[in-house]
Amino acid sequence: MNRAKDEQRAGRGRLGLAIAGLVGLGGLAASLGWALGWPGAAIVGRWVLLAGACLHAGRRRSLTAWILAAMLVGAEIGHDWPQAGVSLRLLSQIFIRMIKTIIAPLLFGTLVVGIAGHPNLRHVGRMGMKALVYFEVVTTLALFIGLAAINLTQAGVGVLPPEGLPPAGVTGVKQTISDVVLSAFPENVAKAVAEGHVLQVVVFSILFAVALSLLPEARRKPMLSFAESLSETMFKFTNLVMLFAPVGVGAAIAYTVGHMGLGILVNLAKLLGTLYLALAAFLILVLLPIALLAKVPIRKFVGAIAEPVSIAFATTSSEAALPLAMERMEEFGVPRQTVAFVMPTGYSFNLDGSTLYLALASVFVAQAAGIPLSLVQQLALVFTLMITSKGVAGVPRATLVILMGTAASFGLPEWPILAILGIDELMDMARTSVNVIGNCLATVVIARWEGEYPPSPASEAAASGSSGE
Repeated sequence: MNRAKDEQRAGRGRLGLAIAGLVGLGGLAASLGWALGWPGAAIVGRWVLLAGACLHAGRRRSLTAWILAAMLVGAEIGHDWPQAGVSLRLLSQIFIRMIKTIIAPLLFGTLVVGIAGHPNLRHVGRMGMKALVYFEVVTTLALFIGLAAINLTQAGVGVLPPEGLPPAGVTGVKQTISDVVLSAFPENVAKAVAEGHVLQVVVFSILFAVALSLLPEARRKPMLSFAESLSETMFKFTNLVMLFAPVGVGAAIAYTVGHMGLGILVNLAKLLGTLYLALAAFLILVLLPIALLAKVPIRKFVGAIAEPVSIAFATTSSEAALPLAMERMEEFGVPRQTVAFVMPTGYSFNLDGSTLYLALASVFVAQAAGIPLSLVQQLALVFTLMITSKGVAGVPRATLVILMGTAASFGLPEWPILAILGIDELMDMARTSVNVIGNCLATVVIARWEGEYPPSPASEAAASGSSGE
């Protein structure tokens, strides 16, 4: 037995050395090829390096490692063969469509079980109020960080209207407060599901769960059992779809690099840099202190969210990461009823990255147009954007639609927004990732606030017993 273990250990050691050798050789060849102007050597070197990364992912047998390796391979395909990269978009669209089929039944099942199966509806209401207070405080802090960043860098000052602006591809939507409130309530549940209105599905599910909880036990139990079976099935469905995640994510990155090219980074680089630095500041100055105050184990938390965040980054859709994020937070130790209530609600009210982006982009538009805005005017503009953007997390670049409509309402021109289109996908990757990180952290914080995290040994035993059935 010991000899077999020693041989396995030696085999892993040799594989590790081979992988390190491939990565080192590939990196050296790529660097020399770039420095000496030998594009062929640079390409070969990069692919050797990628082969090492893929072998490492196979050795780890981790979905996170495979997704990261697929992102690197996708970026290389998009760079070396742009047309092939663009044609791979079909695979990423298949992946996103499969994910979207999970959203509505998963939200319905988990919310009904979390609310109707809870012995105390007052507790659910109290948790909801705490969640909304937390969401608004954090998104307001994101808003101010975005305003501070764009006013410090002045990224829009001096920007001239570029020639041959691309068509918008979207139409600005002007929304009043009444429109926002009305859009939260579905007129047709099937239509809400078909059109992917996450907030409407959440509202219907909550009302349905409350109504179910008012029924006698004999009437309530069959529907509750159905909802519990449905949610369990959708989690298993998620696990099946995630087997395709490396392919879908790699294809998404290949398409992005293939149709945009890496040269797009040069244009509007100041705005892109401002956004990434502002999002990093938000993570460090807001979310990290919150996590430390809530005594969240940072390393374990980062490991839990790595897969959903990488999916959100590649697909530019928070909705694509929702099922896996919910599953990972439950595995992290947050009770299912808390995950089922806080996570979907956060996808409508806790858009940290999108709020920061809207604050930054709206002032950029005014700066580029040469329209000075006072602090009061800036606050009025970004608070309007924050309200009208509720419920857009599931739609890639939907914030652009909201931005165009609100800019028109405030008399701002459209051309700076069209200029942003060139790098909007790169910006969307970052803000969507922050949306997912913020919502995952929110579930842990609310659970801690309710005294449900870390889970008690009895609840952990019950959870492991139910998952093993």
